[in-house]
Amino acid sequence: MNHSLAPVHVSRRRYLQVAGLTAASAAIGWADESSPGYIDAHVHVWTSDTAAYPLGKDYDKAAMRPPSFTAEELFEHCRPAGVQRVVLIQMSFYQFDNRYMLDTIANAPETFRGVAVIDHERTDTAETMRALKAQGVTGFRLYADAKSAKGWLDSPSISRMWKAAAQTDQAICLLANPDALPFIEQLCRKFPETRVVIDHFARIGMSGKVDSQALDNLCQLAALPPIYVKTSAFYALGKKEPPYTDLAPMVRRLYDSFGPRRLMWASDCPYQVQNGHSYTASIALIRDRIDFLTEEDKTWLLRKTAEAVYWS
Repeated sequence: MNHSLAPVHVSRRRYLQVAGLTAASAAIGWADESSPGYIDAHVHVWTSDTAAYPLGKDYDKAAMRPPSFTAEELFEHCRPAGVQRVVLIQMSFYQFDNRYMLDTIANAPETFRGVAVIDHERTDTAETMRALKAQGVTGFRLYADAKSAKGWLDSPSISRMWKAAAQTDQAICLLANPDALPFIEQLCRKFPETRVVIDHFARIGMSGKVDSQALDNLCQLAALPPIYVKTSAFYALGKKEPPYTDLAPMVRRLYDSFGPRRLMWASDCPYQVQNGHSYTASIALIRDRIDFLTEEDKTWLLRKTAEAVYWS
């Protein structure tokens, strides 16, 4: 059974789960279509109700920190910052079961888009991707270290997935380690029509320092037009302290290489709102603290790029 697809038959229990989400959404309020607002291009959501939405076989409740992070909890942080729309990233501890994310999207299709996680080894990958697009999924996540990315170069299943993504106009979204970047470049050259998004600066700076060779490798991808980069997860990079201005030189390198139309801001909530970090500090780095960004540049990083990638 392919758990990435919503079931056709809706049981009473399932109906009540979705109805509960719908009632909560009506109470909190969703995107105001009269005001475009900002877009947060990277948020994880989950629920403490593991009976209705079981965790994957490799996870237990101890992995859920905080115990829940629902759309309503997200809105407490993002709405005051002017964020109206959000890209949801399938949470790893649900593995290939995308139902909670899909239910959240279904209750506010104008507010949310999704990046799903699917089993790319299956032979029906293309059919799964097309079915999920109809449910608001406009991207798919892969985890890329050097070993996996190198192996993908000759992988028939990855070939099917990347070719299908080009046909359906869905993005391949890579949570990549810096050592994977040379192999990602080869993949992107092999599949030049496939739109690719690199999450969190390719995690450059997690050690506390920005590795110049890794940053060169990331900037080199700018020569390939369908590649985008998320300026995100500030809490985890560089000094790991607000106001995060130590990351401005890395943003500048990416800005000079990719231009503002291929960069997008994201919070990586709920991790951005833990341990002394805040949502406001994250968005403020792009909106208020980097002086080389024009107002038009900020519009692209804070809305238009994500809109073009995930809402087009």
